[in-house]
Formats: sequence, C-alpha cells, structure tokens
Amino acid sequence: MADRCSVLSAAAAEPTAGTAAVAVSWLCIEQSGPWGRDALSDSHFDAEVGAALAERVKGTGVRIAMIRRPGRHADRHVPAPHTILLAHTAPGQSWLEHTVCDEPKQLLDLDLAALGRGQRPGFGEVTSDPVLLVCTNGRRDLCCALEGRPIAAELAADHGTQVWESSHLGGHRFAPTAVQLPTGYSYGRIDVAFGADLLRSTAVRVERCRGRSTWDAEGQVAELAVRARLGDSDPDSLTVTGTRVTHRDGRAWDVTIGERIGPARPASCGAAPKPQVSLIAESVMPTAK
Repeated sequence: MADRCSVLSAAAAEPTAGTAAVAVSWLCIEQSGPWGRDALSDSHFDAEVGAALAERVKGTGVRIAMIRRPGRHADRHVPAPHTILLAHTAPGQSWLEHTVCDEPKQLLDLDLAALGRGQRPGFGEVTSDPVLLVCTNGRRDLCCALEGRPIAAELAADHGTQVWESSHLGGHRFAPTAVQLPTGYSYGRIDVAFGADLLRSTAVRVERCRGRSTWDAEGQVAELAVRARLGDSDPDSLTVTGTRVTHRDGRAWDVTIGERIGPARPASCGAAPKPQVSLIAESVMPTAK
C-alpha cells in the first residue's frame, strides 16, 4: 500500500507546520459505534441535535469532534451516556472540562459563542491532565484508521481516559495525527512513545507539530518558527497576531511566510494527485522595542 497518502507525504518529508485544524475552543462528544465520513451526522448520535449543533457552532471559533473509546466499535444501537469534553486553547487561558450527559439535547443548552470566547460554561469538572485525541476516522481516510487505531489502543491501555479516538482532524496525509487538549497543539506522524510524552506534559514539541489550533495556518507556522529559534516549549509563553509572535517577557518577532511547492501527490487516499503547497517561515526578525 505504498500509494497511501501518509506514506507518500512522509517519503517527501512534507512539512507539518501550518496544517492544524483552526479552533480556539473544542466541543468533544462521545459517540460509540461506527462513524461515517461526517461523524456528527453519520453515526448513532441524535440527528436533530447534531444538525442543530452544527448550525449553532458556525462563526463561534468552536470545533466539534466526535470521540469514542479505543477498541472494537460494535454496531449495537444501544443508547449510552456521552462523555463530553470542553476545551479552550488560548495561551495563558486554556482549560479543559469533562462531564457525562445522558441526553444529547442537554448540549443545546451550551452557549457556544461564550465557549468560543473562552468562558467556562460550568458544564462539568475541570481536569488538569492533558487529553489526546487520535484521529481514527477511516471512512474519511484509510490512513487514519490503519495508522491511528493501533496507537490509540496502545496508549489507552496505559493512560485510560486521557486517550480517545477522534473524528476528522484534517491532514490525513500526516497520519497518525492527534490533538492535545487543552493546549490545542496538533501533531502528525506520531508513534506510541511520542504520544505518551504528550500525555505526560503539555510542553510543546516543535518536531512533528502541525500547529496550535488557536491560530490560523500562517500564525501556526510563525509561532513554531519562533519556538524553534528560542528552544521554548512553554505553551503559555507566546501569542500570535497575524505573523507577529510576542513573548510574555515583551520580546517580539515578525515572521515572513512563504510557500514551498512539493511534487504532485494525493492530499488524501483516493484523491487525484496535485502539487502540495506547504507554508514555510522564510525569516524571523526581532522587532525593535
């Protein structure tokens, strides 16, 4: 299966920076059983609630992810409680709540706009342990299932409910992919040892990092370029405005972003090959104080 998108991307050493999903906050909903291409609407989750949430989340900066426990996903059609994870990713303001709800319609009481602004809804209990969502949505892309599910299962065996299988996180070609909450840092081409490190600490690992979901693609690249320059792994030390990166000690850098055109290859399995455009940091210049 040498023509799988993740194999071709890794062989071409395609840069990961600037490819993370953009979301300042996350709403993660447990739904066991099988998922289709769009797990929110194509699963056993209440269809009316799912449609309402998909509409209400627009423009809020909140991303909905469906999650499930690693392992077999028998199609039993048996109602079960839903674990809910709520996270806000902004530096210095990140938090993670978890709760369990029996009725999906309870989620319609959430103020999603406030969640996007970082306001804790008080919907659950705050947890200090990071959580790792590993993309395993094989109906979206084969690589996510083949690469993600074994890693999620092995990590969950040691770390329990800190590890969840997740619906589409984007960037199938970087599979196995994962996002760490509450920081929102996304990673690609992870292995078990790397995933275990992400569960022990929220320190940022520039290697294999796709970016922080708080920022847009250019901002993700700019932040990682400054982190690489400083050797700074503190998730709360840097903020980004456009492509200007500011340290909490007052230092700042302007990062010039360019493009690198790679050879044609599929962005996902089964897609037509096309040149892949990667964002790169061309320069990192300190700004005058």
